Formats: sequence, structure tokens, C-alpha cells
Amino acid sequence: MPRTEPHASPAGPTPALRLANLAVHGLFLTLLAVLLARAAADGALGPAGWATAGALAAGYAAGGALRRIRASRALGAAWLLAVAALWIALTLQHPEFSYLAFPLYFVCLHVLPPRYALPAVAALTAAVVAAQTTTPGGLTTAKVIGPLAGLAVALLTAYGYAALYRESRARQQLIDDLVRTRDELAASQREAGRLAERQRLAREIHDTLAQGLAGIVLLAREAGTAPDAAPLLDEIERTASANLAEARRFVHALTPPALDGTTLTDALRRLADGADAAFRRDGDPYPLPVEAEVALLRLTQEALANAVRHAHAAHVAVTLAYLDDAVTLDVYDDGTGFDPATAPAPDSFGLHGMHERIAALGGTLTVESAPGEGTAVAAALPLRAVDRTAGAQAGGPAGRPFLAGVRR
Repeated sequence: MPRTEPHASPAGPTPALRLANLAVHGLFLTLLAVLLARAAADGALGPAGWATAGALAAGYAAGGALRRIRASRALGAAWLLAVAALWIALTLQHPEFSYLAFPLYFVCLHVLPPRYALPAVAALTAAVVAAQTTTPGGLTTAKVIGPLAGLAVALLTAYGYAALYRESRARQQLIDDLVRTRDELAASQREAGRLAERQRLAREIHDTLAQGLAGIVLLAREAGTAPDAAPLLDEIERTASANLAEARRFVHALTPPALDGTTLTDALRRLADGADAAFRRDGDPYPLPVEAEVALLRLTQEALANAVRHAHAAHVAVTLAYLDDAVTLDVYDDGTGFDPATAPAPDSFGLHGMHERIAALGGTLTVESAPGEGTAVAAALPLRAVDRTAGAQAGGPAGRPFLAGVRR
């Protein structure tokens, strides 16, 4: 049948609209069948009446069979005009067929624009009233009120249905907006994830490869002027091998080579020995999540590199303390010092990266320094915060501070 929704959506009528169409058209065809059965029983229709009734049934059904009629407003209006003309001709032959006006009201209200639908239903009502003049007893008040009451019911029903349809469309639009907003938010989160990963890689490269390459450069310069360069060349080889292992780790693993097969204490002691710094451990060591050990290792690397390259310190001390409720790391040097309030260079990931690493684990990082007075870097990782952060990153529950994957 021609479409009967007030405004068809681009995606086509919804299931509720299709059901309403079937109800309206089913009502028309059912009433037509009942009225034809009564006419056959009473012998009220002659050959011309039956021909008109057949044409009406065929014409009405054609609206559902021909897609072009359903898709075109102009063809739908022409179809409705033909159906109405056949109905009027049949009603004039047998007034009982005026009952078909009720479903035709709905069809007019849905197929035609409002400026044409209202005159159309008024014309149908006039045809019903005119048909009543041919019935026994002539035209009476009851015979006028009946069609007008049917018209009022049809108008109220149709406009109530139109209001529900508009509300449904508005709700669907809101759902579409929410879905679109969700997709935009997901895209924004993916972009934020990519930016965070780039920042993380920048910190990793600065804390590992860049530090190692800077050390190789310093060792190479010293080897060029030293009488016996063999030990320095050996150190260059070890540093280059460590850097190669770090580069491979970016692709193949997450656990840093400096912690592979050793403890955090041994790893920090090895770093301190390489920088000619004193190392001390306080308290009994206990296992930490990999993320915490990596953060403390990178912090020590950065602080020692700064002390050697920039501060020109004569003495450097590294202290790792295992407390009951926290792990602390202190790196002190007696070098030239600096003003911590001075912002680092835009391309520097050192101090900024150190703060980010510790803060990501719920810890605190304090840097105390002044020109000519050395530098003290102090980090504290509360066990409860470290446990909660590591559990969230591992996708497991909080309350499990140790990871089985930490190798000793």
C-alpha cells in the first residue's frame, strides 16, 4: 500500500509504522469483504455494483503491489483519488459501503499533506452524508452525527499517532546523537592513547638508548686521551651491548634487561659502580611489581647521568630503603647544582619523565638543589599505591603487591 507514515525516514518505515499500515489497510479490506458478503446475501448489488466493487478491491490492492505507487507522493495521491472515486460510486449504489469511509480517513490523513488531507476527509464525510439521503427514512440528525463522530475519531487518532511518531523520531535522533558522541569519544580516547604511548616511548628512549649513547661518547673521548684505553674500550663494548638489548626489548619484551635475572638491589649497585658512586641499601628487600622496579631503575639512571654529565660531581651516593609501608630512593651529589624552579628545555624528558614515572605509581618525587650546593633527588613509593596501580595495569584485583613474573 502507499506509505501512511507522516514523514518517512530515509531508512524506511520502522516496524511500528509498518504495523500501523497493515492495520489500516487490513481494516479497509476486511470491511469491504464483510460488506460484499452482506450484499451477496441480500442480493443488493447488481452486475454494475459487483464490477465497481471488484475494481475497488483490485485498485486498493494495487497500492501494495506496485512499489512506484508507494514511493511517490504524486502517484500515491492519484491512487487515493481513484480509490475514493470507486468507493463513492459503490456507496451511491449501496449506502452500507459508506462504512469504508472510516479507514479511508486514515489513508487520506497519512498519504496526503495536511493542506490536502483535511479537505479530502471533509469530502468523504460529505459523500457519506449524501449517501444517507438515499436510505429509508431520508436524512436524519443521527445519520449526520454518525459520520461526523467517525470523522472526529479518525482525526484525533491520526494526530495522536502523528505526535507519537514525532516523539519516536526525536528519541531516535537522540540515540543517534549519543552513538555518534560515543564514537567520537572512543576516537578521542584512542588518539589520547597513541599520544601517551609516544610520550612513554620518548621517555624510554631518553632513559635508555640516549643515556647509553651519551655514555659511549664520553668513554670514547676519554679513551682517545688515555694511555691505556683497553678498559675503556671494554666499557664501551658493554654499554653498546646493553643499548642493543634495550632496543630489542622495545619490540620483544617489557622487562628491562637491567633487571633480567637479577634483583633491584644488584641492578642499582651495578649502576652506581659504573658511575663511581656509593650505594647503600637499608632494610630487608622484598619483591615489588615490575613497574615499580623499572621506575626506580630509570630514576637512578637519570640522576646518575645528570650528576656525571652536568653537575660534574666529585661524590655521588645512592640509597635504596625498604620500609614497612614504602620504598624510598635517594640520589645525592655534590656537584654544581641548579635551580629546580627553572623549566627544563622543551626537548628534555629527564626531570619531567622522572616525575611522570613516579606519579604514575602513586608516589612522590622531590628534587632539592641550588647553584653550587649539589642536588638531592628523593623518591617515595607507598606500597599501597604501588599495589593498586600495578593491579589495575595488570587487569587483576588490588591487594596483591607481588607479581609472579618478577625474576630473581
